[in-house]
Amino acid sequence: MGKIGFNALLPPMAIAIALVAPVALKRLAGSATEHAPPAPVWRSLGRGAEYAAIALSPKPALGDGLLHVVRVDPSLATLRVRTAAQLDGRPRTAREWCDSPHVVAVINAGMYDRDLSTHIGFLRVGDRLASSRWVSTYRSILLLGARHPKLPAATIRDAPPDGRAADFDDYDTVVQNLRLIRAPAVNAWTQSDRRWSEAAIALDRHGRILFLFCRSPFTMHDFNAQVIGLPLGVTHAMHVEGGPETSLSVRGPGIEVDLAGSYETGFNTSDGNMRQWPLPNVVAVEISAPRSDRR
Repeated sequence: MGKIGFNALLPPMAIAIALVAPVALKRLAGSATEHAPPAPVWRSLGRGAEYAAIALSPKPALGDGLLHVVRVDPSLATLRVRTAAQLDGRPRTAREWCDSPHVVAVINAGMYDRDLSTHIGFLRVGDRLASSRWVSTYRSILLLGARHPKLPAATIRDAPPDGRAADFDDYDTVVQNLRLIRAPAVNAWTQSDRRWSEAAIALDRHGRILFLFCRSPFTMHDFNAQVIGLPLGVTHAMHVEGGPETSLSVRGPGIEVDLAGSYETGFNTSDGNMRQWPLPNVVAVEISAPRSDRR
């Protein structure tokens, strides 16, 4: 029996579908590419750190419509928690915390209590217990300074419901905060009417730490969805502040950025705040060589 052509086995309609399908698939692929968010344009801050400002689409009604991102390779740059209590007790703005030529980025370390000093959640820096309060509902843990060489220098872990501070003794610094995104890239917040400017710290699938800042107010469910949908590869994220307290300062070659949040439902329902608030506790990115701020 000789070979029979594939088309001879198909009715005319099936042949038409078979011929059109590759064209349709190509168009669909083109459409997906057109609607995919553009890749961030990264600018170097120094060895192991880079910065990008990503335009969100559609642009929000309030704020600048940007997600500002600092991405850090913790094997090349150092992440460090700095507290006012370690110095003279005076809170400083993120801009003021950039007080060293080795510091290229500073963001909130987390929410603080009514004394304008104490971190809400557990915070240990080395042997100093800055806050002993372990909050069972705060399920995201930032870990800095691995005490064993086989561990990543910095990471974010999800804490189980029965977790405790002693579970994280393999790191020099432990920072507990509200969880936004849990592994693997799962939105941990249900929808709400409350929205605010947001500062967050995240981990990507390559083990890099990201500082995220968005002045435009979102609900946390929608903020998480935006972050997960961008080509950042985020797998975990924690909330470190909302509203006018949110801050991010960035320094690098030709880069001097000092950002402040504003809007927060029930607290500051305007986009009018333009100044950074003093912060008692921050996370800073330090590079080995002094930064260059030449513009």
